[in-house]
Amino acid sequence: MATTSRTTSTWRNWAGNVTARPARVVAPASAGELAEAVRRAAEDGLKVKPVGTGHSFTAAAATDGVLIRPDLLTGIRDVDRVAGAVTVEAGTPLKRLNVALAREGLSLTNMGDIMEQTVAGATSTGTHGTGRDSASTSAQIRALELVTADGSLLTCSARENADVFAAARLGLGALGVVTAITFAVEPLFLLRAREEPMTFDRVTADFEALHAENEHFEFYWFPHTGNCNTKRNNRSAGPAAPPGRVSGWVEDEFLSNGAFQVACSVGRAVPAAIPAIARLSSRALSARTYTDIPYKVFTSPRRVRFMEMEYAVPREAAVEALREVKALVERSPLRVSFPVEVRTAPADDITLSTASGRDTAYIAVHLYRGTPYQVYFTAVERIMTAHGGRPHWGKVHTRDAAYLAEAYPRFAEFTAVRDRLDPQRLFTNGYLRRVLGD
Repeated sequence: MATTSRTTSTWRNWAGNVTARPARVVAPASAGELAEAVRRAAEDGLKVKPVGTGHSFTAAAATDGVLIRPDLLTGIRDVDRVAGAVTVEAGTPLKRLNVALAREGLSLTNMGDIMEQTVAGATSTGTHGTGRDSASTSAQIRALELVTADGSLLTCSARENADVFAAARLGLGALGVVTAITFAVEPLFLLRAREEPMTFDRVTADFEALHAENEHFEFYWFPHTGNCNTKRNNRSAGPAAPPGRVSGWVEDEFLSNGAFQVACSVGRAVPAAIPAIARLSSRALSARTYTDIPYKVFTSPRRVRFMEMEYAVPREAAVEALREVKALVERSPLRVSFPVEVRTAPADDITLSTASGRDTAYIAVHLYRGTPYQVYFTAVERIMTAHGGRPHWGKVHTRDAAYLAEAYPRFAEFTAVRDRLDPQRLFTNGYLRRVLGD
């Protein structure tokens, strides 16, 4: 049975930069209970927004109306090995899904670098990893089910309600509340990860070759240095050779989280120390290789909290845009303690995917939480928009509907579906009004 509470408590996202005070919070235990909660909200004149684990840096989930928590909508509904598909409840965290799939001898083809989000939250905002041929989490959806503004349950796929499917795989919570998702999966495989320091000049000169030669390539540039760390993931026939318990802890916990947390705290207190810290940090991680199942290679713990902005640019523009960011940092008084992350994705056919219709590179900038970020992010955003950049829907940006309608050739397709499914804008909020218009 759904739990409903009237609340005066404040909801906060993971980064702490977005807060909301909903009139009531509902945790439905079934699609039917969710539909009833949507109908009641409409009768009471309240807006409705679902929220996952709050990993978006934007106010995509904020509402002063009814906040839908999917905590009880979890678990795998169905495994179809013949079709290579798994149907999962919308509130299932990616971490739980990955573990459950591995237990079944299955895996997603690609995934992002964290797995704390719910499947609906991750796909609705465009979560992605890096891939030459394999695309975002949303692009791996075969079908989905959502409750629309009139309280009805709608299913869509490439064959059923295809126009909705093209939009709802990355729906921003604007088309309804997702209740279940069917993902394409494949038999569990092994990935060989090769992590290696590389100079900025080399990685940018060889970027296209590194992208072409590897199934999954990404790198991190450390501002105030000429140093990068690269990661290449490719399928392996095995055997599995995971990181040693001690060496894995040193790399992933002590250096990447514990020591990095201390470095960020020192940098926030004494910004002048950041360049020296960056030079030290960029040399702390050594080259290593290991082989493991996908989610243990793709994902890693992220315990240091931060603010983030990420832009998707045409892949051919990535190196020039990154060089401009490097020049910006070098000529300004900015002190940047976090690495800049670069990943790629092939073109897909989702209306508001950041990779919609074009091969894409992602450039993500971060700053430690509590550090003023506006000047840095504004300057980087100016560079990215000059290259036709599309902001990640779940990360900090200032773009509005006028800009986005130009950036996305299929923008009008999405808004037409929204007009049909939610003409009264039951699922809107301030963020959606800005990025989609009224």
